[in-house]
Amino acid sequence: MEHNINKGIGKSVEFKGLKAQYLFIFAGGLLAVFVVFVILYMIGIDQWVCIGFGVIAASVLVWLTFNLNAKYGEHGLMKVLAKRQHPRYLINRKNSRRLFQRPKKKEVRDA
Repeated sequence: MEHNINKGIGKSVEFKGLKAQYLFIFAGGLLAVFVVFVILYMIGIDQWVCIGFGVIAASVLVWLTFNLNAKYGEHGLMKVLAKRQHPRYLINRKNSRRLFQRPKKKEVRDA
């Protein structure tokens, strides 16, 4: 079985429709689900509860990742996260005359 991971030179990584950062979110999420599954099994929780958790969590992760990929596109998620960092509006409390005046020069005093 052969899987194409890269579609050409200069294009972003794509695998089964997942592009760029969604591929890393998907892989990291599946790894996290597996680690939690192993921890739950090792502390003695019933096997079928662990399997049910793993299947449901992995299914939600797959659905959410593909949904985000379809909704925001290749770079859209980064743009949404960057937009949260910007202020919605700027507050300027200076008098409008002070905005357009040249700053006064400071005099140097000899000691």
